[in-house]
Amino acid sequence: MIRVLVADDEAMIRSAIAALLNLEDDIEVVAECANGTEAVDEAVRLTPDICLLDLEMPGLDGVEVAERLSRLVSTRCIVVTRHARPGVLRRALASGVSGFLPKSRGADEVAEVIRRVAAGARYVDPEVAADALSDERSPLTERELDVLRAGRRGETTGQIARALSLAPGTVRNHVSTVLGKLHVATRQQAVILAEERGWI
Repeated sequence: MIRVLVADDEAMIRSAIAALLNLEDDIEVVAECANGTEAVDEAVRLTPDICLLDLEMPGLDGVEVAERLSRLVSTRCIVVTRHARPGVLRRALASGVSGFLPKSRGADEVAEVIRRVAAGARYVDPEVAADALSDERSPLTERELDVLRAGRRGETTGQIARALSLAPGTVRNHVSTVLGKLHVATRQQAVILAEERGWI
C-alpha cells in the first residue's frame, strides 16, 4: 500500500484528490493538509511514502516543503501546479522533488505518477519538460535573486538588509540593478516577473 499525504490550500480540490486516490486499490491517503507548514509537520509525524504538494500554498510553497522534507524524512515529493512554468520546474528539481505535473492531469494519471515515483522513478510532465528546454535563464546574479526573495512580501529596504546582513545602500544598489536588467519600474514588478519565470 502506498501511503500518501495530500497538501493543497483549496479544500474542494484537496478533498476531491484524496477521495479519488482512495478509490485506488494500492493507494491510501493518510493526511490532508491545508498549507505547507502543516504538510511538513504531518509528513514528519506520519512519514508517508509520497507527499502530493500543491505548488502555490500560503506560507511554504510546495517546493519549499519538499526542500525541508528532504532533510527530515525519507518521503518522496510530487509537486502539482496550475501554472507549470519551466523556471519553477528547474527550482523543483534542484530541491529534490521526484515528480512534477500540472493540475490539468486526470486522477488516473496522478495515481500512475504516484506509483512510478513510489517505485523510485522520477516523473516530469513531458510538456513542461519541453518548455523548460527553451526557457530563458535568469539574467540576475544569486545575490540579486536573494534580495528579491527577501523582499517578495513587501519587506522594507532595512528589513531586507538585516535579513541578508547587507548595508541598506547595498540593497538599494542591487534593486536598482535588478530593475535595469528586467526593464521594470518597481521592485514588486521585478518580484512578480521573477516568480512567473521561476527564478525565485
